[in-house]
Amino acid sequence: MALLLFLGLILTPIAEIAVFIEVGGRIGLWPTVGVIILTALIGTALLRWQGMATLFNVQKSLEQNRLPVKEVFDGLCLLLAGALLLTPGFVTDAVGLLLFVPAFRSILGRAIGKYLIASGRIDMQADVNREFRSEGTVIEGEFHEVHSENSAQDEDIKKTKLPPSTP
Repeated sequence: MALLLFLGLILTPIAEIAVFIEVGGRIGLWPTVGVIILTALIGTALLRWQGMATLFNVQKSLEQNRLPVKEVFDGLCLLLAGALLLTPGFVTDAVGLLLFVPAFRSILGRAIGKYLIASGRIDMQADVNREFRSEGTVIEGEFHEVHSENSAQDEDIKKTKLPPSTP
């Protein structure tokens, strides 16, 4: 894994430089710079739009008592996509744009899931998508007793039965 990361850090800049030279030779310097700035602006807009949609889906999953596993993965992919689109270069822009495509994220998520299961890093006996278990509303707080001068009235209050409250 460390070797892949190392190779990625070495090969990515080399590929970016090669593509910059090729594209710059075909369309010129300023159009190349313009395309790089344009992809950063498009990436920012896409990140904002899809990021808000993902946050909405997380809230919807939580309201339905489901763990938002897919939504969290989508959020991580969008975060990586935004970083790649803000990084100058055509290769990183292409990968970043791919990460904005929901079908690609779905395929990538399944492939990563299969890898994690095969490597034993995920235990499928634990049901990741099980519903949250809730025993009701829990309200935490502190209290202290207040003693008043009229203790007879306090005794009457303690003896009074209140009707059960309904939620």
